[in-house]
Amino acid sequence: MRSNENSALVEAKVPLLNSNNNNNNQSLAVHHDNGGITIIDDQHLHHNDADDSNNQTLSQRISIESKKLWHIVGPAIFNRITSYMILVITQAFAGHLGDLQLAAYSISTNVIVGLDFGLLLGMASALETLCGQAYGAKKHYMLGIYMQRSWIVLFICCVLLVPLFVFATPLLRVLGQPEELAVLSGEVAVWMIPLHFSFAFQFPLQRFLQSQLKTAVIAWVSLVALLVHIAISWFFVWQLKVGVVGTTSTINFSWWVLTLGLFGYTVLGGCPQTWTGFSLEAFVGLWEFVKLSASSGLMLCLENWYYRILILMTGNLPNAEIAVDALSICMNINSLEMMIPLAFFAATGIVQCAE
Repeated sequence: MRSNENSALVEAKVPLLNSNNNNNNQSLAVHHDNGGITIIDDQHLHHNDADDSNNQTLSQRISIESKKLWHIVGPAIFNRITSYMILVITQAFAGHLGDLQLAAYSISTNVIVGLDFGLLLGMASALETLCGQAYGAKKHYMLGIYMQRSWIVLFICCVLLVPLFVFATPLLRVLGQPEELAVLSGEVAVWMIPLHFSFAFQFPLQRFLQSQLKTAVIAWVSLVALLVHIAISWFFVWQLKVGVVGTTSTINFSWWVLTLGLFGYTVLGGCPQTWTGFSLEAFVGLWEFVKLSASSGLMLCLENWYYRILILMTGNLPNAEIAVDALSICMNINSLEMMIPLAFFAATGIVQCAE
């Protein structure tokens, strides 16, 4: 009994996080020997590891670190590409319906959804730091709390942004878009409201899992969602012969397949340490979380919105439908390419926080 009490006292004195900048602080290891406690220097424990590292050549160390990095970055890039391919594939199917339909879809996704996407993605990016630090500090239960707070904040933001979709037609009229294009774009935008709300849950789920280095799960669920999307898009366009509104609705289904797949993995035992169920603690400190999320969202919006304006300007040109079609296709190809560096930077940031 005496031994257990001494052990608890010593463990309580060991700091949760060791400062790398303080050379005077040393990590301690606690050994129990016949009821006694022996504290030894951690430098002796890692002496052999340091020798092994020194014996490795530069190329060997680069190879080892590269394998570790690509183990995280590879699935993250795959996830970004497959998720964005859902939008690209729908654009390809919309192109078979006509120039006006493709232009309406392009304005709805690149302008209306694009503005919304940039804001919500930036706000969810706050979790990359919070969850990464909590996971590195072994405060596993806080990852679930942070994710639930992000759900609440992003869901409220989605509710506030609903008028952007509902009143898309008059807004596009004010911005100088042709009447026929503005009306059809507004109809398509309304059908994208379910996609809009999926962002509020999917983005935090992705960062929650990435911070635990569970990127392979995200990649597999993204692949399933992409295959489902290809199948239902073919069925809706070629079999049911639906218009651009029906074609757009396939995005809602596929993105919610991705969202529910990640959610199901999380709550059904995939993250037993970090997901302990819904908690009222998620409602505590929401204002501080809002400020952090808003600053992250604003930074990404400024980077994401400037080239969206080009599509609106193109809508004022003669033969607006063809001009918008051509520019949106080029921009989607460029955005698809950008998924690689964006995923790389996000994944490396999570690795640094987790370490």
